[in-house]
This record gives sequence, structure tokens and C-alpha cells, in this order.
Amino acid sequence: MPTRLSILIAEDNAADRMLLSTIVNRQGHRALTASNGLEAVMLFEQERPQLVLMDALMPVMDGFEAARRIKACAGESLVPIIFLTSLTESEALVRCLEAGDDFLAKPYNRVILEAKIRAMDRLRRLQDTVMRQRDLIAKHNEHLLTEQRVAKAVFDKVAHSGCLNAPNIRYLQSPFALFNGDLLLAAFKPSGGMHVLLGDFTGHGLPAAIGAMPLAEVFYGMTAKGFSMAEILREMNAKLKRILPVGVFCCATVLNLSFQRRVVEVWNGGLPDGYLYHAATGERTALVSRYLPLGVLESASFNDHYEVHPLALGDRLFLFSDGVLETCDSDGQMFGEQRLQAIFEGQHPAERLFDEIQQALAAFRGEAQDDVSMIELGLIEEGGLSRPPLAFSDSGQSSPLDWSASFEFRAQTLKRFNPLPFLLQLLLEVQGLRAQGGALYTVLAELYSNALEHGVLGLDSALKCNADGFAQYYQQRATRLGELQDGYVRFHLELLPQTEGGRLRVRVEDSGSGFDVVGALDCTQVSAGLSGRGLRLVRQLTQHCEWSADGRGVSVEFCWSAQA
Repeated sequence: MPTRLSILIAEDNAADRMLLSTIVNRQGHRALTASNGLEAVMLFEQERPQLVLMDALMPVMDGFEAARRIKACAGESLVPIIFLTSLTESEALVRCLEAGDDFLAKPYNRVILEAKIRAMDRLRRLQDTVMRQRDLIAKHNEHLLTEQRVAKAVFDKVAHSGCLNAPNIRYLQSPFALFNGDLLLAAFKPSGGMHVLLGDFTGHGLPAAIGAMPLAEVFYGMTAKGFSMAEILREMNAKLKRILPVGVFCCATVLNLSFQRRVVEVWNGGLPDGYLYHAATGERTALVSRYLPLGVLESASFNDHYEVHPLALGDRLFLFSDGVLETCDSDGQMFGEQRLQAIFEGQHPAERLFDEIQQALAAFRGEAQDDVSMIELGLIEEGGLSRPPLAFSDSGQSSPLDWSASFEFRAQTLKRFNPLPFLLQLLLEVQGLRAQGGALYTVLAELYSNALEHGVLGLDSALKCNADGFAQYYQQRATRLGELQDGYVRFHLELLPQTEGGRLRVRVEDSGSGFDVVGALDCTQVSAGLSGRGLRLVRQLTQHCEWSADGRGVSVEFCWSAQA
């Protein structure tokens, strides 16, 4: 059934106006009439008809000006205008088509007029359909954008909640899409060191970011609880393997930077080689990719071994995503490894290298074709770092302060289990200890490391005098730990309430042969090497520290006031 339309007829001749009204009414439409252009405009504004029959030549306001005003009033809505004219000149007819949508020559032909009205109605309805579809698409697009904005806000809060603003970090991230397939994470450890991860998920945009949030949660959560880099690597790999589809994985370089020990542990799975730049000599050590990316292998096949490199103040670590090397210029040539090497070999001061690389990339590339990320980390004095307080997610209610517990970790457990996160989580349930969380972890880590490495495994710190010595030391550690058949490390924890707070006593014992306490303490007074600072650090961070005469045990105390 044809649609009933409201049709405006603007005609200064009364007879023609009546004739047109009769034709329109007989066709089943509603006719609105005006005798001049100004009256037609006013009637259109009041009634909003769907179609206009407009005489070209009228008094007060001609049809061309009236058509212009009606079109402006209609906005984006299509209101077809058919000009009624006795003009026959080509220029006049062209003017009618420019101002309106069609024309009908006088004298009027009823059949042609009815056909033109039907044709214009089809065009109008088609335009309405297009407009409705456009509105639906616009609303759907806005809905998607809103969802993406929310998802990106969550992603940024999860992925960028670490310490990327630390003074020893500089980084560049140039996302190819709204969500960046590259992931850059950094977090302080309770011991005062720092874990850093540069990752590159396959793909771009939202699909590439799907694995980033669970990866970041594992990274930040386990780092805050004091887990080792190897344990974090294993958990991240297992998590990604479990949740990601086949073909989606994360190339990553993970660093464990120790400001106290002045070493860095490096694991690279699938990213381009990073570099350790020695400021004193200008030499570079490549941080080579030796493993498959995270999320590829099952847990039983995953390799968490890492390299250990000594650091000196001023040394810098550089990590790159593959987007750096694969950046293309306008001719399609890649930036490549050679151009990157040329910057390092360009006799630039160490503090200028990051800027030189960034400027070279900006000058080389045209339109970015991939996510580009790089990070520079420096070794600085730990006192130059401002560490945020530890965050806790419990109710904040006070925990009992009068208890003791003892744990003995034997050979088979020492091979595979790090007790420090377990012990730290137990102790930090005590609110009074939370302000000392970093010191508490540092002391426990130092005492456990000494008990395991020097007591149970019988390693000699004198090996750690240079890069080769560090490599030999950790190789021996891995070998002896793998062959360990007996031995133990014991922790005795005692929490005592006091009038103005509380006291924690910790005693650590091992099954080793003991060491010369007096001699070791004397050595720490003058030690300036890469080892030997641990005992001095323990004494500085605790209220009381005492070693047993046989060198097989040590007792320390932490105190806090009720206001802590």
C-alpha cells in the first residue's frame, strides 16, 4: 500500500494550485498549498511535509530561494523538491536541478506527476533507511569505543601500575593500535631490587592485549610477595599456556636488577638481543635470546635458567621489541641491527645513547608498521630511589601478636621451593611489621641465601670478584643444589607483644659446617668488592643481630611501636 505523504504545493497561479491539489489528493496524499516562496518556507517550518512541488517563478520570494531555505531547514533529512516550470532554456532547467531534485514542465501531465511523486518517495524512503542504518552503526561504534575506553583504562591501570617512573628507567612506547601488543612492566621487590619485563604479544590491538592483563597480574603480585624471577617466569608461562589459543604467545625479556649486589639476572625468550653497556669501557654484552617465548611450552619443558652479569654504577641495560629493528622507511627498508649497532659504536656518552636511538628511529621511519618499545635501565645508588609503600588488600584488622612457629626445609624442598614468599606473607599479616616490609624481606633473603649457599652448599663468595667469577659461582650453585641429598635450613619465628608495640625474633640455622664469624665481620668492614656486604646490611636493618659461636646460626630482631 502506497505511503500517504504530506506534499507542499507552492504555486502563485490559483488554477494551477487547485489542479495540483486535486491530483495529489486523488493519489491519496495530503496537499498543503502556498501562493509564494516566503509562505512556502513558513508552511514547511510548521508542517514539515515529506515532499515539495515548487513553482520556479513566484512573487515575494522565488522558488530557488525558497528551495535553498527549505533544504537548510531540513538539515540531513531528504525532502525532495520538484520544480514546476514553464522555462525551457537549458540554463534555467539546470538551475532547477541544482536547487532541487527534479522538474516538471507546464502544462502538467497527471501521469508523469504521479510517477515523479512515487519516484521521489522511493528515494526519500531509501534515504531514511540509510540514515537509520547510519545511526545504528554510529551507536554501535560509540558502544564499541566506550567498551574499548573502559578496557584500555583497566589495561593501563593493571599494566602500568609499577615503577616505570623510577629515576633509573627511561622508556619509549609507540603503540601501533589503541591497545599495544608490547608490554612494559617494572616493579620493586621487597628486597629493594627491581623486576622488569619487556614483552611482545603476537598481533596488534585488543587480541594482543588479552594476555597482557593476566601476565601483569602474575608479575606484580608475585614480585610484591618476594618470589624469585625463575618462579615468576614459570608461573607466567603456565598461565599464558593455559589461557591463550594456539599461535598466541609472548616474546619477553625479564630482568632481575639488584642494587645491593650490583648484578642483573637476564632471561630472554624470543625478543631481539638486548645490551648491557659498560660505561667505564664502552664495551657491550649482548643479552641474547636463548629460549622460546612465554606461553609456548608446557611447564615440564619450560626452561627458567638465566644469565647473571655484574654491574657498576653508570652501566646501562637496553631492551628492544622487534618493532625497533623492523621499523621501515618510506622505501620499505628496515632499520635493522646494523643501524642500531652503529649508534652504540658512535662514541656517544652513555647518558646520550637512549636519545640517539630514539632520534635515529624518528628520522628513519615513515609511517609506523609495528609496536615500537624500548627501555633503558641504569644502576644507581639505592638511596636515589623512592620506593612506594607496600600495598595490602586485607581488611586492615589487627592480627594476633603472641605466637611462635618453626620451619625446617630439607634437601628435596630446598631444590625446588623458595620459602621466603611463604614466610613473608605470614609475617606481613602483622600490621606493625608492614612498614618494615622491605627491610624484613631483605634480611630474610640475606640470611636464607647465606644459610643455603654457604652453609648447606658450601659455596665461597670469593669467586664473585668479576664476571667470570659470578658465572662460575652460579654454575656451582646450580650443580650442587641439583645434587643435594641432605641438609636443611631452619627458621624459628617468635612474635612477642610489648606495651608500646611488638617484637619479632627470627633465628636461622643451617646444617653446614659453620664459618668464622669474627673474621667474616671484620672483612665486611673493609669490603669494596662485589660480595661481602650482606652481613653488614643485616646488622644495619635490624634492631639486634647475633651470630652463634659455631657460625651455623644467626638471630635477629625487629621492633615496632604501637603507632607504626
